[in-house]
Amino acid sequence: MRKRIALLAACALMGAAETARADEGALERAVRADDVAGAKAALAEGANPDQRLAYAATPLALAVDRQNAAMVELLLAEGADPDLFDAEGLAPLALACELGGGAIVEKLLGAGADVRAAGADGTTPLATCARFAPAATVAQMLKLGADARAVDARGQTPLMWAASSGNLDAMRMVLNAGADANRVTKGGFTPLFFAIKSKVPEATAIMLDAGADPAFIGPEDTSALQLALYQESWDAAAMLLRRGPAFDLAATDRNGQQPLHVAAKAGATEVVALLLDKGADPNGTTGPARVTWVTEANFGVPPPPVPPTPPLLTAAAHGHVDVMRLLVDGGARPDFTAQNGTNVTLAAAKGQDADALAYALALAPDANVANSGGATPLHLLLYGGMQPALEPMLKLLRDQGARTDIAASGGPTADEVAQKGLTEVRAVYDRVFTPALASSAH
Repeated sequence: MRKRIALLAACALMGAAETARADEGALERAVRADDVAGAKAALAEGANPDQRLAYAATPLALAVDRQNAAMVELLLAEGADPDLFDAEGLAPLALACELGGGAIVEKLLGAGADVRAAGADGTTPLATCARFAPAATVAQMLKLGADARAVDARGQTPLMWAASSGNLDAMRMVLNAGADANRVTKGGFTPLFFAIKSKVPEATAIMLDAGADPAFIGPEDTSALQLALYQESWDAAAMLLRRGPAFDLAATDRNGQQPLHVAAKAGATEVVALLLDKGADPNGTTGPARVTWVTEANFGVPPPPVPPTPPLLTAAAHGHVDVMRLLVDGGARPDFTAQNGTNVTLAAAKGQDADALAYALALAPDANVANSGGATPLHLLLYGGMQPALEPMLKLLRDQGARTDIAASGGPTADEVAQKGLTEVRAVYDRVFTPALASSAH
């Protein structure tokens, strides 16, 4: 009899455990289905609001992830702990900030979520909110005691997080709360660098107004100006040139380019004008790149080495006629020829812009000039394939006396390139050159 009673008791305990597990499973299913009524019923049946799900997440974290404010409110009302971290060191408050749901963040803060509780890597909820959340959320967290000077394992601060996304109001708030405008991360970056990288010009202005050092040199000897140019943040670059120190305008970046080359390549006329005004050398040439190319057999090859090149050839090769004019007016030599034989006309033949080619021909009128490989402007234009400016550029070369029968060194003539190339290119070429050839034959 005693054995039977013990067996019945064990079965009862097992049944209770199975019921609890079922209840807990019911809660997770309800949260995933955004079924608030179902979640309420599961909790009423005894489901644990802090049960651990996959990766140690909680139902509250799952509700936050789904941005279900009503579910979050229910779980908090039923006693869910807002400060439980998952396996990756993420708490519901930090997750809510990352997703940007201001209403949910307010509910978590109202339930007493710890604004100073850092994750496994030292990142605080304020840092995450400073990047993603509305300004009102950041203000509330600071009012509740969040540390504006907190530093994570990478040496990053809430100001850097705010600056990286260009969250302007958050930047101002953490600065007013004592954030360090010149803190340096373990990787060697300051908040100004994060602001520049955001591509939000006002973020750079805020940092400069706060006393950020624009002369700071980051990793790989990168200046704030070089970073702005690399990020193609032209407004920030112009701002730094106007407000910053006397930058070393002859310094080359990891690609071997001086600031003037980078701006000329992009056609950034305002920045080009500022650089020239600040003393950039219009005839300065590129240097060797510091990039190490790693390739495998039968899987591509590194790009060919580029000889020392001045900004004028760079602008011509990218079809920026306004920049070309600025450079020439600023003292650029139109007669420069690179070690590979490229001059301004040969460079412009690859620029896909008829105005740039016309200006280049005005500077260097020889339409049959050849580079060290024997290629003429006509060769280079045809090698570029079909493009919107192909016909007007062909006409420019034709009218300037370009010959179709000049062979490249050990290679084809321009006519042979056209005849063996794309059908569309051949049709345009024939339309431009065949009548001219026919008339010259008579």
